[in-house]
Amino acid sequence: MTAAELAQALRQDRPVFGTLIVSPSPRWAEAVRGCGLDFVFIDTEHIALDRAELSWMCQTYAALGLPALVRIPAPDPYAATMVLDGGAAGIIAPYVESVEQVQALRGAVKLRPIKGQRLQQMLDGATPEPELAAYMQQGAANRLLIVNIESVPAMDALDDILAVPGLDAVLIGPHDLSCSLGIPEQWDHPEFITACETIFRKARAAGIGAGIHFWGDVAQQARFLKLGANMLIHSADISLFQKHLRLELKAIRSAADIALDASSASAILI
Repeated sequence: MTAAELAQALRQDRPVFGTLIVSPSPRWAEAVRGCGLDFVFIDTEHIALDRAELSWMCQTYAALGLPALVRIPAPDPYAATMVLDGGAAGIIAPYVESVEQVQALRGAVKLRPIKGQRLQQMLDGATPEPELAAYMQQGAANRLLIVNIESVPAMDALDDILAVPGLDAVLIGPHDLSCSLGIPEQWDHPEFITACETIFRKARAAGIGAGIHFWGDVAQQARFLKLGANMLIHSADISLFQKHLRLELKAIRSAADIALDASSASAILI
């Protein structure tokens, strides 16, 4: 799948699946390619990755047909430009709560390479020359703009955010959203479920993708798809490694009649 194909799928009813990649190991890309993913999610908000390392990851996954969506540390148009220059298929901006933030990101992602005063004029509604407009539109089709909706203020501003031209999808950050709602990590709480359904419904009605990054069980993740999401980022490489290593070591000890360790580490959430 290319970036343009991913953007098209998000605006249609086709569900797309990704996972969070933490490891920069060059062997990881080949292993991930055969897992049935449509894209990969690379996080630089919470994960320590330098610029060159991130670029190699983006370029490698793209070459394998897995466009890389990179979450930048803040809704900063300069950070967005930097990761796009490195080969990202698109950006995910964290904790967006205003139209002004989305418009600034739109300028960096969808109106490249225009900058400065000319860019501000276009963001204010000025119409570019036909040749320039066609040039920018061609490039914009291959760069995705996605924003995290993960707070009550973001939900309050959602209708206006969804009206910003060029937005490809909104992505729920469940941990932050549940905390903003005052019900931390209560994934089955009616208020959390209603909030997710509302975000999904409004995004799909606006003709853009609706997604969530979640690490819970299969039934919980399937519920989000049934509620209207068409973009699911399932867990993370480090979380899946921890989960399956723990299960297999437990099975080995049990098969060898070795007493099981009663202690258990908490799951890693990103």
